[in-house]
Parts: sequence; C-alpha cells; structure tokens
Amino acid sequence: MKDKTFLMIPGPTPVPESVLLEIAKHPIGHRSSEFSSILEEVYTNLKYVFQTENDVFMFTSSGTGAMCAALENLINEGDKVLSLVIGNFGNRWAKIAESRGAIVEKIEVEAGDVINPEVLKKRLAEDVNKEIKIVTLTHSETSTGAANDIKTLCSIIKEHGALSVVDGVTSVCAMPCKPDEWGIDVLVSGSQKGFMIPPGLAFLVANEKAWKVYEQCKHPGFYFDWAAHRKSVRANSTPFTPAVNLIAGLNVALKMIKEEGIDNMNARHRRHAMALRAALRAINLKLLVENDENASYAITSILPPDGITVPDIRKTLQKDYDIVVANGQNQLKDRIFRMGTLGFVCDRDLIASVGALEATLLKLGHKFELGAGVKTLITELNKGN
Repeated sequence: MKDKTFLMIPGPTPVPESVLLEIAKHPIGHRSSEFSSILEEVYTNLKYVFQTENDVFMFTSSGTGAMCAALENLINEGDKVLSLVIGNFGNRWAKIAESRGAIVEKIEVEAGDVINPEVLKKRLAEDVNKEIKIVTLTHSETSTGAANDIKTLCSIIKEHGALSVVDGVTSVCAMPCKPDEWGIDVLVSGSQKGFMIPPGLAFLVANEKAWKVYEQCKHPGFYFDWAAHRKSVRANSTPFTPAVNLIAGLNVALKMIKEEGIDNMNARHRRHAMALRAALRAINLKLLVENDENASYAITSILPPDGITVPDIRKTLQKDYDIVVANGQNQLKDRIFRMGTLGFVCDRDLIASVGALEATLLKLGHKFELGAGVKTLITELNKGN
C-alpha cells in the first residue's frame, strides 16, 4: 500500500509526525537570534540525553563523521590503537585509525559474540610501557545485535590509562550509557537512530582527559575540529553552516525524549527487544546473539529457517506487508536478517511486525505453531506494564 512502508531496521528509524512537520518548515538563518535560541535548547537537552556535564558537539554528518571527528582529533602518526571488534562497525574504528597513520591492533571475536573483559584486562596488563594510547570499542554493534559491557570495559581501560573511544550510535537513547559516571572518554552517536530524526546529524562528547590528548594532536581535523565546535557550542552557534531544518526537528525530538525520560526510554527499548527475542524463539527461529545479557536493545539479528532464504523473507515482508527489515552486512549478507526496535517504535508496531513475519514464514513453508510469536510477544509486553 502506498505510503504505508514501516522501517524495522537499525536506521533510519521511524520519525514522529511532529518532528517531520518541524523539519518541513521554511529554513531560517543559521546566524539568526531565532536559530541561536533553538541551539541553546538543543545543546542543553543533548547534555541531558548523553547524561554528561561536558559539551556535546553536533556535526552535519552521518555517525561515521562523528567517528572520524573522534580519532582525527586524537591520533598522531605512529600512535598505538587497540580496536575491540565485535562486528562491522568495530572494524570501522580500526580503518579510521589506520587512515590517520596509527598502528592498529585488534581483539576480534566471532559475529554475535562480545568482548570478554578478562581478555582485555590481560592484554592491557601486558602493555607495561603504556604504549597503547587509545582503545576503540562499540557499545551496540549494529551489524550483529551484540552489545558490549561498556561500563566494565571502560573501567579496565581507565585503570590502564588509555583513552576509551566508544561508538554509541545505536545505544544512546536505547540503552543505559553514562559517559561521566562510567568513565567513557569519548562517545559518539547519530541522529537516525534513537534520536528519532532522519539521517544527517552526528554527536560527540569528550571529557577533560580526552581534551588533554587533543591538545597534543599535531594535525587535528578542520571541519570536525573540537576547539572550533566547543567555541561555537558555548556561543549557541555552529562553526559552519549546519543542517538547520534537521536541528529544528531534533529540538522537537529531544523534548519528546525528555518528556518520556531517558531512563524510561531505555527501559522501553529493553522491554521491546526482550519481548521480540522471546517471540522469535516461540516460532522456532534462532538468534545470532543467543544470550539475552549480550543482546542490543536496538537491533536483533535472526537466522533464517532451513530451506528459506533471507532475500525471500525480506522480499515477502516488504511486498505483502510494507515492512522493511535489514539484511546482514559483509560476511553476514543473506545469512541473517535484522529487526530494529529502535527509536519511535511502540507495542503496536512490534505486534504488527511479528504478525507479518509469521504470515511471511507460513507462506514460505516454515513449520511452527501459528500465532505463537504474537501470543508470546503480547504476554511478554504485558509483563512490563
């Protein structure tokens, strides 16, 4: 049906109508007092969402831009970087670090697994001369649906003395993520995820420890230069022309997030993710991340049943029910499909999506008890009320 497509992917995510209407308004001048007032609200509310007392920078870019903004302002050629890799986006950190001339070492696990804190502790203990300058890591790995224990990992990195640089693109606004409390030195995220607006904005927060490393960076980025952005944030401005309409929409979305409460928002995402996982198991589907404790609240990766292909599942869901789910990436392409529970998603959306998935699998020949997924989902959702 035209104009009924619903996104159940890890991004872009569904956008509230009030946000879309704000974005659709005629642009205003980015150096006007009116826009400065909007920025003042946005910068204040970003601190609330990131649960930090530090300035939160906003870039007109994708989340990858914020990843570049993190490392371009910290790395000098020859610096040693340890990348903790649990999927595609963990590897992206390593690629960015290498592009800046860093010597990169990886601790990498199989798709669906997470980093064992004891493995990290052992490796950093071996670095007796403190040569490892930066440790990059992913909170919620979008490509697999696995979620690292960031709080524990960052405490180990802090004890060693290296900087922790964290990808929170699909965790901020979906999972507890507290940079000040947990000692995360640099944290980045993106707009098209839990923030409930279209792609085009990215965010970064850095603490004083990270700023001291920035001050030693010989060739910091130009567009993403931290000093330029900090100066602008404190003047309720931007160093360059921003995505004015997206920021106006973000202002509305942040007020919605604040009204719901960040803790309540995180709890909603957990409730949805765990209910979905239970429903999928009830219709005889296997999950890439088997342990619920290691699962992201933003995205769930599912293995197709024997004899049924991922392309057929995705095609049927979209053609018959206007629901879009994501394929796997790289080596996981056509091996898994991914269902998002991220951002502006409610109980109704999950019930409709699981019902549509059951109808799709029935049509494709999967053997399961019809209705078991929806029944399990509703039962689990009601436990949280």
